[in-house]
Amino acid sequence: MNIGTLIIGLVAVFMLGTFMSARISPRERLQGELRDKARKIGLLPRLIAAPQWIHHQNYQGKPGGMVAYYSVVLPDATHALVQALVVNGALHVVKGDEALQDYALAGSLKGIIAIEIQSNSAGFFWEEEEDVHGDQLESMKSALIDAASRV
Repeated sequence: MNIGTLIIGLVAVFMLGTFMSARISPRERLQGELRDKARKIGLLPRLIAAPQWIHHQNYQGKPGGMVAYYSVVLPDATHALVQALVVNGALHVVKGDEALQDYALAGSLKGIIAIEIQSNSAGFFWEEEEDVHGDQLESMKSALIDAASRV
């Protein structure tokens, strides 16, 4: 075995490693498809730093981290800021109008952490892993619009 063959083999191994690390993981692919599905039905998905008021914990159990925020624009609405946590399937208003206090979300909706309604939009913070196929996105959008209409 000469030195040239050894160098070519070594380069091939490094290139193969580079290509393998560039592959998208199945989890990231599913999240991308979920976000595309959300865009198609009119939701605006974003991954944002978790606000303190939702008391989110990252995967290591520390406060903060990143959280999915899916919102919908309400073009004719003018709402004051309302922030509500989901506690046992019902909303607990943290800030704003108390009209949503104890408002029950549909029992089939999983992973919703909190809802935030602003001037002309409404959104929810949620754990995307609870519904990676997007089966509940339509129901979530309807519940979000319904909650915003009650404020």
